[in-house]
Amino acid sequence: MAKKRPTVADVRANKGKYQYTMMRTETWDELAAAEAAGIDMVSVPPEMLCEKHFRTVAPSLFAVPGLPLYSAPAAADDYLRWAFRMMEAGADAVYCAASFETVERMAKERIPVIGHVGLIPHFCTWTGGFKAVGKTVDSAMEVYERCRRYESAGAFGVEIEVVPPEVTEEISRHTNLFLVSMGGGAGGDCQYLFACDVLGTNTGHVPRHARKYADLAGEYARIQEIRVSAFKSFVADVQSGAYPSAPHVVSAPKAEMDAFRKKMARK
Repeated sequence: MAKKRPTVADVRANKGKYQYTMMRTETWDELAAAEAAGIDMVSVPPEMLCEKHFRTVAPSLFAVPGLPLYSAPAAADDYLRWAFRMMEAGADAVYCAASFETVERMAKERIPVIGHVGLIPHFCTWTGGFKAVGKTVDSAMEVYERCRRYESAGAFGVEIEVVPPEVTEEISRHTNLFLVSMGGGAGGDCQYLFACDVLGTNTGHVPRHARKYADLAGEYARIQEIRVSAFKSFVADVQSGAYPSAPHVVSAPKAEMDAFRKKMARK
C-alpha cells in the first residue's frame, strides 16, 4: 500500500505522538531517495517543486519550498504571489524567514507557513554569529517570544535551529506550532537535516548537529579515479595502435573495397 502524503491536519494531530523526518534535497536523485527511504518531509528549491514530474518522483513527501531571504520578494504581497504559485505547484507549506507581517499576510490566505527561530543564518549577526541560541534565560525567552509572535501571525510551524534541547522541549509544551528541529534536540516534532551532510558530500563547514550516514564524496573520488584511469588507457591504446581494432570497426566485402580502390586510383 502506497504511503499517504501527510496533510497539515495530520501533522497537527500527531504533535507529541510522532517524530517526523525532514530532509533538504536539491537533486532529483536525493528527492527520489527520500521518497524510497520513507522520509516524511522535504525542503526543496522552488524551481524543483515547479517541475511537472515532481509529484511523480515524490508522491508521498510533504514538500516545503523556501526562498533565500535576500533573493526573495521584498513586499508582503510579492511574497504572497510567490506562495500562491508554490501551493498551485503542489507545495504543502512554505518556509518564510521574512517579517511577521509577511507571514500574517500569507496565513490570512490559509497558506501554511513555517517560520524560523533560534539560529537564523540571515540574522545571526544579531545573536553573535553562527552559534547556539537560547543558552541563557533571556535568550531562551527571546526564542519563545518569537514563537509566540509566529503563532499570533498564524504560522503553522517554525524551524527551531541550534538551541538547547531543554529549551525546545519546554517551548513545545507551550505552543501549538509544529517545531522542526535542526540541532534543537528531540523535543521538537520533526528532525531536519541536509542531504549533503547525511550523504557526506558537504565540502564546506559541517555543523555540529549534522550526522554523516554515508561517504558519497569518497565514492565520487573513487569513481573519478576510475574515469581518469579509463581515459588514460584510451589515450595509450590510440597511441599504440591498439584502438581502433577489428571488433570496433565495420568491415566491408574485400571485392567491393578492391573495386573502390581501383576507382580511387583513377582520380
